[in-house]
Amino acid sequence: MDVAEALATRSSKRAFLDRPVPRQTVERILALAGLAPSGSNIQPWHAYVVTGGVREAICADVTRAAREERGQHQREYNYYPEPWREPYLARRRACGWGLYGLLGIAKGDREAGERQELLNYQFFGAPVGLFFYIDRDLQPGSWLDYGMFLQSIMLVARDFGLDTCPQAAWAHFHRVIAAHLSPPAEQMLVCGMALGYADPAERVNGFRPERLPVEAYSRFLGFGEPA
Repeated sequence: MDVAEALATRSSKRAFLDRPVPRQTVERILALAGLAPSGSNIQPWHAYVVTGGVREAICADVTRAAREERGQHQREYNYYPEPWREPYLARRRACGWGLYGLLGIAKGDREAGERQELLNYQFFGAPVGLFFYIDRDLQPGSWLDYGMFLQSIMLVARDFGLDTCPQAAWAHFHRVIAAHLSPPAEQMLVCGMALGYADPAERVNGFRPERLPVEAYSRFLGFGEPA
């Protein structure tokens, strides 16, 4: 699969088959993603890969915490703007309502919305879960580098016939996850990611939020001038 096709076919999947992914495949994906650029080649990423019993234990504990202790957990960094403002608020709402509408979840149906949200903490059924950490003292440039690493994982996965779902939702429960992974104190949880074979029979996997046209976020200057 070429890069253009990987970009065009990548989307966040929220239902996976119960089909194992070989360790060597995950290692190859991470090795290729590790070629992503980073300022001064500092490579600020730390990846923890979980499957089997470790994955199940983390999923169980985080699901319980999400149900019973939600107010006691929060991210260590702000992912979204505070407060929300336009045009980002409208885009966020369109994404959420679009997903829930596809699933038949009515506005205001908190019980159904919570059931869907809790699927995050099962990696949406994916057999492989990944957690990504960054050193706390690194600066915004390293977070930019980290994004390129994560994008590389998602694109390389497509070349292996795999799909992903990057999940900031895990960051709320960093203390619960740390009890299982024992990361060094100087590392902060960035996000999680589901990795596996998407279930083609699940309609949720057909969800693709609308993207802006190029002219909405780009300016072209100097084109058409004499060389």
